[in-house]
Amino acid sequence: MPGSAAEAQHASEAGHAPHWGYSGAQGPEHWGNLSQDFAACDTGHEQSPIDLAGEVTKDLPDIAFHYQPSALNILNNGHTIQVNYDPGSTIEVDGITYELKQFHFHTHSEHTLHGTSYPLEMHLVHQSVEGQLAVVGVMAEAGADNGPLTAVWANMPTTATETAHVDAQINAADLLPADHTYYGYAGSLTTPPCSEGVKWHVLTTPMQLSTTQLDTMAALLHDNFRPVQPLYDRELDLDIVGVATR
Repeated sequence: MPGSAAEAQHASEAGHAPHWGYSGAQGPEHWGNLSQDFAACDTGHEQSPIDLAGEVTKDLPDIAFHYQPSALNILNNGHTIQVNYDPGSTIEVDGITYELKQFHFHTHSEHTLHGTSYPLEMHLVHQSVEGQLAVVGVMAEAGADNGPLTAVWANMPTTATETAHVDAQINAADLLPADHTYYGYAGSLTTPPCSEGVKWHVLTTPMQLSTTQLDTMAALLHDNFRPVQPLYDRELDLDIVGVATR
């Protein structure tokens, strides 16, 4: 299984892991050479992110979201701003239940849509009791101020490994667009060790953030995105019916 729940998506930030980043000698093109543990970053054939193009349209299983409010626990892990989520919030897809562990942000988006990127992408990372990872990706576009994220933006730690425990709650359900239509494919973590076996669900409808919110996050994260990876012989599916279930 690709890492424990606490390590999901940013598995190699513990002190014994090699340093990696998004530019220079530690950038994405070098990840596979930084450690044998990161070999999949170079050799894997089911890597993420990808360009969302060439899709096959089919009736995919709906994502049933069962999110509850959580205390607001924010971590700057040196690579992203991550909100660690309280236990008890889940999604169900094709009969499998996955618990929401955390969500975090990339600027700009890691996935692209027919070659076009968005200014931000949010990843909601889930894990089943068997250890299977499922990520829901939500793009963000410039628009109205995002009220549910205001407390996150106001309390973001600016120093690596710094945490903020805010006297407030957040409900991840409030961050989702009403339309849950999604692209589905088999992929990987988008950060070292780039472990494969991750089920990806990238929503087709973006959420909105104000230009100020987008600029604030971009200034802090400094282009923390991995470039798109080859699709190889994978199939990219596009759901034809998105049912909003909350």
